[in-house]
Amino acid sequence: MAMHIALTFDDNFWAPAFAVMRSICLSTKRRQDLVFHLLHMPLSPEHRADLERISTEFGASLRFHPLADLPAFEALVAGLPQHGRWPKVVYARLMLAELLPGDVERVIYLDCDVLVRWPIEQLYEIDLGGQPLGAVRDSLAPFISLGRDMAGNRDLFDGADPYFNSGVMVIDLVQWRGLDLRADIARLEERGILGRLYFDQDLLNMIFRGRWQELPWRWNTIDADTTHEAMNPAILHFTKISKPWFILAGIRRTTAYARFYRHVMTNDLFYRFARHRWKAWWKKRLGLR
Repeated sequence: MAMHIALTFDDNFWAPAFAVMRSICLSTKRRQDLVFHLLHMPLSPEHRADLERISTEFGASLRFHPLADLPAFEALVAGLPQHGRWPKVVYARLMLAELLPGDVERVIYLDCDVLVRWPIEQLYEIDLGGQPLGAVRDSLAPFISLGRDMAGNRDLFDGADPYFNSGVMVIDLVQWRGLDLRADIARLEERGILGRLYFDQDLLNMIFRGRWQELPWRWNTIDADTTHEAMNPAILHFTKISKPWFILAGIRRTTAYARFYRHVMTNDLFYRFARHRWKAWWKKRLGLR
């Protein structure tokens, strides 16, 4: 049985996307059942070739879903909050029900700053209790939802309500296709509150309030730190500013499984990605882009 997994990223994040897929393939024996749906902005030929190595090494299937110049996507993101760390491609996950084939009934969505250590089929087959969405409570809630002094968004969220992290989600696409997320977003826009929201995560928590299944914390270990290594997490989520692809030793050691992550990405790609990031940083500093 096929297992469908979706990622969203642009050309600056191709290497972490590769690492996510490779970590999944290394953690399961059902590699040929994996179908990766890559919702992406334009990719260079070199970076696309890197991603396609997943099929060559493991026999998994890749489906590329280009978002550039897709009118439906541009219409969706118009007016939604954006930031340098969260470009508009993050909202592509809201279109999974539209972009994936109609015969796909379930999909796992993963952010590209995660590392998978347990067989992904255990998550793919998890019971959602009849709900359209399964996710893990965000360990930083209610600070994220309520904001500074836990009061900024009190008219939008109740701090006592469960609030999930949208970086790992199991989605029942049959139920999602019966929803009208665009209409839900339009209603929020009419209220004039989109600019106050924490990107797609707040959107999803508002839309699915009371309609999601809480999953065990191990499936989305947020702010993954070295101390988490002793807790045997299934999926590590590197939500802090420090990431496992940082090469400065003093920074890299603050994330869990940093050395393991480098070898999952592969040494070659890890250091090519580091050079890519340095070039991008200097171009920005010099005003060349």
